[in-house]
Amino acid sequence: MLKKRSYKHTNNALVLTGGGARAAYQVGVLSAIAQFVPRNHGVPFPIISGTSAGAINSTALACYASCFQLGVKKLEWVWNNLHTNHIYHSDPARVFSHIASGVFGSFQADYANRYARSLLNNAPLRRLLNKVVDFQRIDTNISRGFLSGVSVTASSYSNGDSISFYQSDERIKPWFRANRRGEPTHINVEHLMASASIPMVFPSINIKQQHFGDGSVHQLSPLSPAIHLGAEKIFIVGVEQPKEPLHANENNPHPPSMSSIAGHLLDSVFSDTLQSDIERTKKINKIIDLVPEDIRGQTNGLNKIDSLLINPSHDFNAIAVEYFDELPLSIKILLRCMGISNDSESSIVSYLLFEKNYCKRLIKLGYEDALEKETCIRSFLDL
Repeated sequence: MLKKRSYKHTNNALVLTGGGARAAYQVGVLSAIAQFVPRNHGVPFPIISGTSAGAINSTALACYASCFQLGVKKLEWVWNNLHTNHIYHSDPARVFSHIASGVFGSFQADYANRYARSLLNNAPLRRLLNKVVDFQRIDTNISRGFLSGVSVTASSYSNGDSISFYQSDERIKPWFRANRRGEPTHINVEHLMASASIPMVFPSINIKQQHFGDGSVHQLSPLSPAIHLGAEKIFIVGVEQPKEPLHANENNPHPPSMSSIAGHLLDSVFSDTLQSDIERTKKINKIIDLVPEDIRGQTNGLNKIDSLLINPSHDFNAIAVEYFDELPLSIKILLRCMGISNDSESSIVSYLLFEKNYCKRLIKLGYEDALEKETCIRSFLDL
């Protein structure tokens, strides 16, 4: 028999950020937490929020909210058996024909039907998601009380807003803030494809006549969806890594390459706003502490939000270098054309290396990092 959650706090939230193949690290952290949770119990996070690749992990976990350990095992199995061709076309014919069609498509007349253009075609990802994610289970878990709500954030290229598509019970109302809002929906594969569409790398997705891309792009407040869904404690698995230079020469006279700059931009998109949002939340908590209890109770929405962030202890870029040769030949050729090789300082490889050995390494790292903080995690989640 599956048991409903029996934790002291039912407003715990899980926030999983973006990062392409780096999201394998999140699975390792969740795998460690699963060891702290009694067997056959529901998720210790009734509120789940994800962005980009983190949105895929979040939704998959929400589908198995009734049995946390089973959900984590399912995620582990997928990531442990992943290959690049499960995420995007990697054979020479389709890689270079996709690029060629994008080049020639740019010469089409304005009245012609145009398709979303990108460096790579991630059609295989849609097939994988349809195969492994049972979206109908989300409603079942909400109705049975194992899940309060789940959100997936995507960026609208049409108006520049950050849209959090969420699925929850009727108590949660849509929210509207400057350049961001929450939109109730039944989450499906298109929302995940949109949220995980890395800018320029993967094509945009059309949802209700709006074009959407990676949710990290315009996401000024990554913690906002979880808070609007009722979170009071937020457990965050980030992808901001310590800097471990690949080269010993600290006096390199050469300017950064275009590929290195592009990697820095991706790092900024996926990491910078999270740290700012956490700092802002801590400052608000300090202000709330100064407000008398009687006044605080009369003010709607004035609640303290506690957070715990787990970030990787090692540099993903340095790890990715070790597995560069496992990429398909056509992708390696394409990356080399962009100035990215096995000793490049660009972080782009760490986002695109969807090969099982690299993913297993990140899962192991996440597992070890979470075990290092076991006492802290148990205390924070009241496990």
